[in-house]
Amino acid sequence: MDSNLLKPHKLNPITDWFVRLIKGIIVGIGFILPGLSGGVLAVIVGMYDPLIKFLANLKDKFLKNVMFFLPFIIGAAVGIVLFAVVVEKAFGKYAAEFVCLFVGFVAGTFPSLYKTAGKHGHKNKDFLILILSALGIFALMLAGGKQLTEVNPNILSWLASGLLMGLGLIVPGLSPSNFLIYFGMYDKMATGIKDFDFAVIIPLIIGFILCVLLFSKIAAYLFKKYYSGMYHFILGLVIGSSLAIFPTVVFPAFQPDQLAAAGLSFAAALLFCLALFAAGTIASYFFSKLEEKYPREEIF
Repeated sequence: MDSNLLKPHKLNPITDWFVRLIKGIIVGIGFILPGLSGGVLAVIVGMYDPLIKFLANLKDKFLKNVMFFLPFIIGAAVGIVLFAVVVEKAFGKYAAEFVCLFVGFVAGTFPSLYKTAGKHGHKNKDFLILILSALGIFALMLAGGKQLTEVNPNILSWLASGLLMGLGLIVPGLSPSNFLIYFGMYDKMATGIKDFDFAVIIPLIIGFILCVLLFSKIAAYLFKKYYSGMYHFILGLVIGSSLAIFPTVVFPAFQPDQLAAAGLSFAAALLFCLALFAAGTIASYFFSKLEEKYPREEIF
């Protein structure tokens, strides 16, 4: 057998640019889509580690790294704006069904994430960390699912929302959209982004950047010193947050009033959810296999 077949293939520069653009769109969707985490999707598409390293060491190869991440940033912005429109137009009607698509996306890439987490082996304490983090985020999301107090939209609340979205990148598994829904800010944010309302967008961006710059060094340090524990912690967040989506987002959609609003019977809604979950799982599984063929992004 030709030994070259066993070596990872490199993408040509143009294809590589568009691959990073698509990855950015996927991560952007995670920021705006209820139940998902941009950080989780950044881990899944192989951009989390290099992004955290870059943000923790901005002066190191700054221009080279900015050019590397430019298509990813453009894609993230496109994903956020496009899905803000989708959220307002159609997502309210079929939210649960489309969330199942992205839960499937997470499920299909879990074997790849587990393999990455075990780069230095799987110890008993790692599994304990995984279980505790899964239970913790599951309980937190269930508690938050009981609608919290409404917050009046103003510059401070939008700054806080931006900080929360930044945490969604730094802490994979944390879904900012879920918490914004709980505080009654989500639909207002989606409308503000769709309408390019800069009174909403600017404080969101400022809050996001402040959070990422403040916490990226901490995240980079923790991953460098406690790689295995941190990755198993993330795996637990992925599992717990994905499971919590069902009682908080999916199951309520099967109530009679929600089915009537969507124009679906119970059986049709169930089949719709299962079909989209299967589609997401299959697509992401093949995507993860492609990621194994082509090496994950390394820029340092």
